[in-house]
Amino acid sequence: MCGILGVVARTPVNQLLYDGLQVLQHRGQDAAGIATIEGNAFHLHKGNGLAHDVFRTRNMRALTGNAGIAHVRYPTAGNAVDHNEAQPFYVNSPFGLVLGHNGNLTNTAQLQKELFLDDLRHVNTNSDSEVLLNVLAHELQVECKQLRLEPKTIFAAVSGVHRRCRGAYAVVSMIAGYGLLAFRDPFGIRPLVIGCNQTEQGAEYLVSSESVALDTLGFKFMRDIAPGEAVFIDFEGNLHSQQCAAKPVLNPCIFEYVYLARPDSVIDGISVYETRLNMGEYLADKLKRVWPDHDIDVIIPIPDSSRPSALQMANRLGIPFREGFVKNRYIGRTFIMPGQAMRKKSVRQKLNAISIEFKDKNVLLVDDSIVRGTTSREIVQMARDAGARKVYFASAAPPVKFPNVYGIDMPSRHELIATGRTDEEICREISADRIIYQDLDDLKASVQKCNPQITKFDCACFDGEYITGDITAEYLDRIENARGAGKANKISDEEQMELDLAINATSM
Repeated sequence: MCGILGVVARTPVNQLLYDGLQVLQHRGQDAAGIATIEGNAFHLHKGNGLAHDVFRTRNMRALTGNAGIAHVRYPTAGNAVDHNEAQPFYVNSPFGLVLGHNGNLTNTAQLQKELFLDDLRHVNTNSDSEVLLNVLAHELQVECKQLRLEPKTIFAAVSGVHRRCRGAYAVVSMIAGYGLLAFRDPFGIRPLVIGCNQTEQGAEYLVSSESVALDTLGFKFMRDIAPGEAVFIDFEGNLHSQQCAAKPVLNPCIFEYVYLARPDSVIDGISVYETRLNMGEYLADKLKRVWPDHDIDVIIPIPDSSRPSALQMANRLGIPFREGFVKNRYIGRTFIMPGQAMRKKSVRQKLNAISIEFKDKNVLLVDDSIVRGTTSREIVQMARDAGARKVYFASAAPPVKFPNVYGIDMPSRHELIATGRTDEEICREISADRIIYQDLDDLKASVQKCNPQITKFDCACFDGEYITGDITAEYLDRIENARGAGKANKISDEEQMELDLAINATSM
């Protein structure tokens, strides 16, 4: 998961992009980058860390120009953090391109080979985003028969990207001398919205992963970019758009609504906050059915994303809602921290219990989801240490049983606590007295209730149904084997040998 921004404005955009990254910081805390353009010259600065750590005054002064893109990056698999994989990426031919990407390509290995053997392009990192950039560059080069690009040529190149690339991708890119290009994969897995700001000098446009960036930066929401659609905004402020996929179908990632997105965002016409309220209602109704004689004294959310669900659950059940944990906002989110040891250590640094809310009570803790179970186990123990008589645990999402391959760094199957375990076994693993999960149909209903026109979702981490149709057991085995070495996007040893042989042959 990453956050992306792209803007064409009438005044310098460096501060605007930086402020946007602060708003989207929840989408990635591993690295940040900004690229602006002045004339035909790109100015780029990126590095590891939070946005406020990466950018200093001297960096901001160098990012001149009235258009640019920005990116915050979610950690890659494994413990190693490669600063070379911070985005945006740049390639100088054709025209000069920079690109930022949210998602994950599922055919990276195939594309790496095609780029070298057929397209004669070299990729410097293990990032699928650099692969995507080079595919786009090649398709632009193929489609451009004249000296100057036109919107129809750009859209034809995006169609070529859709034909070649599989997986999830929401993209912002700048083409030197021309403008800002943004597009979304044909399944619409990752979110992308566009907004406008009318000024005396003319219209300004902003593309973002979430609508909250439009709100805070003073842009009026126009619409979501459709699955397979490309939007091109030239540097004069003219907006062009076209559907570039043969059979687009909207399948938004349902985990965006569970956890990833900010509650004040609206994605594909669906309020994230409202869906989380709905999740609480459905979960309360399930508790009434399966446990009518419960003895819960108080409902306590695990901050922050579970708070709306817990509040609505308490209201529907008529049980007091209390804040039982105080969150240290200066500790990184444990979900995106590499390594179990670091994750376990960070839990008690991140949360502290308010003992008075636990002492001698039967407590229902509500979280947005349970992934590995490490954090849940620690929190249950914190509740007991604070004096709780019994500790029950509720998840606003169904059991996470399968890896996510579309841009969320969920662990391999053997690390997911729900894989191969019953609810009772999970309950014992996290040391709770009882556990209750949301049903998948209820989760879908919680989201669809806000926009009945959306009938399909990417729910792969819950049901194992990978909507792109290219995920096999062998693929999952490969990425899980690669995860431990921190190289989930690398090609296999056999494929590397094949590529090395080809390189040697071409150099003889």
